[in-house]
Amino acid sequence: MDRNRENNDRKDSQNTNKFTTKMQKKLVVLYFLVLLAFAGLSARLVLINRDNGEQYKRQVLSQQQYSSRTLPFKRGEILDSKGTKLAVSEKVYNLVLDCKLMNEKEEYVEGTIAALTQCFDVSESDIRSYNEQNPTSQYHVLQRQLTYDEIAPFQELQNNEEQGKYIQGVWFEEEYRRVYPNNTMAADVVGFTSKDNVGNYGLEEYYNDILSGINGREYGYMNDDSNLERTTKAAVDGYNLVTTLDANIQGIVERKLQEYNDTYKNAAREGNGAQNVGCIIMDVNNGDILAMASYPFFNLNDPRNTDMLLGQHVVNEQGTVQDTIINEETLAGFDDDTLYRQLNALWKNYCISNTYEPGSTMKPFTVAAGLESGKLTGNETYQCNGSLTIVEGQKPIKCHSYRTGGDGLVTVEGAIERSCNVALMKMGQAIGKTTLLKYLQDFNFGLKTNIDLAGEARTASLVFTEESMGPVELATASFGQGFNVTMIQMVAGFSSLINGGYYYEPHMVSKITASDGSVVRNIEPRLLKQTVSESTSAKIRDYCKAVVVGENGTGHTARPAGYIIGGKTGTAETQPRGNNQYVVSFIGYAPADDPRIAIYVVVDRPNSDKQDDAKYATRIVKSVLTEVLPYMDIFMTEPLSEAEQKELEEQQIAYKQQLMSQVSGNDVSDNDVGGEEGEDQEGGQAGEGSQSGEGTGNEEDNVNRPAMEIDPETGYGILPDGTRVDPKTGDAIDEDTPLDLPEPNLPLNDGQNQGDEGGDNSPF
Repeated sequence: MDRNRENNDRKDSQNTNKFTTKMQKKLVVLYFLVLLAFAGLSARLVLINRDNGEQYKRQVLSQQQYSSRTLPFKRGEILDSKGTKLAVSEKVYNLVLDCKLMNEKEEYVEGTIAALTQCFDVSESDIRSYNEQNPTSQYHVLQRQLTYDEIAPFQELQNNEEQGKYIQGVWFEEEYRRVYPNNTMAADVVGFTSKDNVGNYGLEEYYNDILSGINGREYGYMNDDSNLERTTKAAVDGYNLVTTLDANIQGIVERKLQEYNDTYKNAAREGNGAQNVGCIIMDVNNGDILAMASYPFFNLNDPRNTDMLLGQHVVNEQGTVQDTIINEETLAGFDDDTLYRQLNALWKNYCISNTYEPGSTMKPFTVAAGLESGKLTGNETYQCNGSLTIVEGQKPIKCHSYRTGGDGLVTVEGAIERSCNVALMKMGQAIGKTTLLKYLQDFNFGLKTNIDLAGEARTASLVFTEESMGPVELATASFGQGFNVTMIQMVAGFSSLINGGYYYEPHMVSKITASDGSVVRNIEPRLLKQTVSESTSAKIRDYCKAVVVGENGTGHTARPAGYIIGGKTGTAETQPRGNNQYVVSFIGYAPADDPRIAIYVVVDRPNSDKQDDAKYATRIVKSVLTEVLPYMDIFMTEPLSEAEQKELEEQQIAYKQQLMSQVSGNDVSDNDVGGEEGEDQEGGQAGEGSQSGEGTGNEEDNVNRPAMEIDPETGYGILPDGTRVDPKTGDAIDEDTPLDLPEPNLPLNDGQNQGDEGGDNSPF
């Protein structure tokens, strides 16, 4: 029995061992089969990925939900030399509606629409209509360029625990809006941007690539069963421009141009005080442009506002200025093309884009050419009988003194002082056309200055060549008639005449910085050449000084009280000759014995029955320098006469009145600032332009600008004439006896105070 049981157990054990061994073999086979299957599957996946991977990838991606938005760059700022912001970019928000998300629940629709109409100027009916027609739309802009203050009330509702849960499908898209804090200041220098953030005119256009950054991007995707995954590529902001402009000097210049227009507007005919008025102030020792302005102005924040077109001349399809004046009636009749043409004319910078015949401001250049070439010694004398016959049988070319019998016997200095055309024509004959053209080229006439502003005019075809200059053309060119220049050419060339002969390329930007303030690039002054020697330059300074202080000088009315300056008047007759229309100008420098700045004012066709009078320009120069020189800490060079003392006191009273009106809350724009009225003064002669001859034809809201600076150490106000005042009352003060005694007169001293890259090809 026991033996049988033992045998049975032995048999069971043997059977179990057989089963286990058998199963192990089967499992091994199964393992290898599975492994082989995985290997085959892997091989198949590799083949599928190789042959059809992109197709399946697209199928998968098409089933995923994506979100992607642009992260806008911030356009760089434009600043003056002292940090005043001329152009900035401020963050704004577009109000975007996602209808698909809003329509997930009916209560979302009602709650969202109610919040939108409560906080924004949007139409409920328009929103409902759009939603019904586009229920799956995920991007519909309801309002653009809202400020943070405008969206804040809505965000408060969104964040409200009760109301916020019913507001769905609304988000704010960030972007930047270009803003010009000073509205009209330096409008045609700064330029403006279009809606696509691209610069137009001025610095905005010239430095568009520098000011522009690179947009960033935020990517994301989300499956129905997964979380949102995002990848962000940050935007790269544009660089900033630090300009050579001084906002205070620029403000003074613009105010004086506005005052001129206010004085002469509609004086002899309908329209502005002149067809164009321009002014440039330049540092003669490095080419920095401290101020550049032309009238009429326009508001950079609203450049298409047509108000500033009123009083301007109509420009036809060929770009020619017409006699017709733009008024409300003519403006209403403009079609879009005509209106845009007038706006383009307004946006152009007269100081660099327009050309004209320079007139007698060219005479110092002619004399310099003669002295430097050795054709003149400076000791010559000339007899002027009022006219000079150049070609026998042709009409003589007259001098400004023709009606009085001529200037008589004049020296080289006297010819500049009196602005004698006859003497200059005789000098031109002595110099010869080859030498004169050579020096005109040296002074960059006919070439671009390559100032860093968009829109500089090309003048290569508007100047004489060896072939086009005959005896008559040589005669008229010697006193600035018959060929065209730009204002920037004149002031750059003249600066080299009086600074020792050193020609600096005029420039507007001194530094490029990153958004963190680090300096990307310093733009150093660029000395291009020496046009004349130091000795010739010294003689020209003496000759031009006589224009202002000499007994017979034509520029007496340009002299600011307490200062000796030098310069030259100009009165150029426009084409066609005999139409009694003139471009009058004054180009000068200060101080006379140690020049620091050059100033050039051009008045194109003054609104007057008698246009040929340089005093339209000299009065502007005097008015500007009266404020600019003290502001620049340039000390007076001469004692004040009683009349000058009285004049400055009257100006101080006017400044006080303006200051008080500002303190009391009255709106006083920069165009309303008080100052001298430019009363007539004796001593200056009428314009001296040619009366006959040959030649080729020539082609807002204002921000309040303070009348004073604030001294950060004392808290005193500093008026443009240097007087310190109590900023609350406007009363003059003495530093040692605060608030109640008048400040002494301005300080005296003893006289010891020390467009395209490459330009045009030479036309000569």
